[in-house]
Amino acid sequence: MNKFIKLLILACELHNIVIQKTIEKGDYMSYINNGNNLVFGGCDTVALAKKYGTPLYVVDENYIVERCEEIKESFLYKYKNTNAVFASKAFLPLAMCKLIAKQGIGLDVVSGGELYTAIKANFPLEKIIFHGNNKTEDELYMAIKHDVGRIIVDNEYELELIDSISKRLDKRVKILFRVTPGVNSHTHEYITTGQKDSKFGISLSDDIIFETIRKTKVLEKVDLMGFHFHVGSQLLDNESHLKALDIVTELMYQSLKRLDFVTRELNLGGGFGIKYAFGEDRKPVSYFVDAMMDKLYENCKKMNIEVPSTAIEPGRWLVGEAGITLYKIGAIKSIPEIRTYASVDGGMTDNLRPALYGAKYEAVIANKVNEKKVKKVTVAGKCCESGDILIKDLEVPEIESGDILAVFSTGAYNYSMANNYNKITKPAVVMVNKGRDRLIVKRETYEDLLRNELY
Repeated sequence: MNKFIKLLILACELHNIVIQKTIEKGDYMSYINNGNNLVFGGCDTVALAKKYGTPLYVVDENYIVERCEEIKESFLYKYKNTNAVFASKAFLPLAMCKLIAKQGIGLDVVSGGELYTAIKANFPLEKIIFHGNNKTEDELYMAIKHDVGRIIVDNEYELELIDSISKRLDKRVKILFRVTPGVNSHTHEYITTGQKDSKFGISLSDDIIFETIRKTKVLEKVDLMGFHFHVGSQLLDNESHLKALDIVTELMYQSLKRLDFVTRELNLGGGFGIKYAFGEDRKPVSYFVDAMMDKLYENCKKMNIEVPSTAIEPGRWLVGEAGITLYKIGAIKSIPEIRTYASVDGGMTDNLRPALYGAKYEAVIANKVNEKKVKKVTVAGKCCESGDILIKDLEVPEIESGDILAVFSTGAYNYSMANNYNKITKPAVVMVNKGRDRLIVKRETYEDLLRNELY
């Protein structure tokens, strides 16, 4: 064997070691294999696209496990009497239920469908928190019948329903009141939830909350444990969380002083932001929880009240960066001195967020990820809507029809919001883990689209 071949073999061995170390560290988004293809979760994304078709959601199981471990180390193990639940509206196929249960994290559901999914997955029902601003009687009946851990009550109408159903089923129900602390958050108005003018929660104005507490204390089967607040989504600083905590701890104090009500539980919500653009950094969960717990301990000590059991509800933070979406580029249309459109075989049916509130994403050409970027294109979806634009002015190498586009940070709210506009079928979902891949959601068929339709 000559010297050149020996050096080549050594280089390949070192290359494979680097691949393995990169996989172990969880740095999947930027690694390139020998074929110039993007590797995600240890898997060649171009090979995944060929095997499963496009559009294709790809979710990295190991990334989710790492975020769960971070929550445990930075919150559950660090602070006494704490709890964490995954905000399942971000992503909830059956496989995700199983994974979250295995990690010992609870589940936050907001509909009968999400609760039914958890039940079918044999998720521990005592670890479920049921949210929603207009839960139906049927949904509340299902929740109470199956003994979910907590129901977050959003209004007095819902409280009356719970009182009635709990008596009918002869079951005691533990609840928290969701309150609107009246703080504004630095995020899009569509995902701001803690301001006074919100469809969510019980107002702290005009003593509404104290009257509602007073009514609850006499209910036979309803046990009010405390309060919940949520100030918004995709938050990259903790300012609004801390402002809300000041307001809610004052509520705890006034509730004790006026009504002799002891707050046993306090849910701090979620909304922790993630990385969507290259160059951004995802804040560790400790950035949010350490400041909030310090503030909670400080306020409780100052007011001479007990520190309640405390919970958080990360959703996007836990799963957002764990997902990518793969598309195949079809038509490429250049308009001189204006722009070039690169159309893909998906769009607002598998990613509604750009059309809904201008969400921004980064992407690469998965089969040319190491090639020099020489132009800008606007990535267009295939729906019959001018607003079906996924990414504007994306820098790419020379592209051609058949190239594979990989869009990053699509693990949260993409599969969950997928729809059938234009009778377009929903994509498959594949879970990857250190080089292994498995199908967790089958691609819809045309027959699936018509299953519930009648002549």
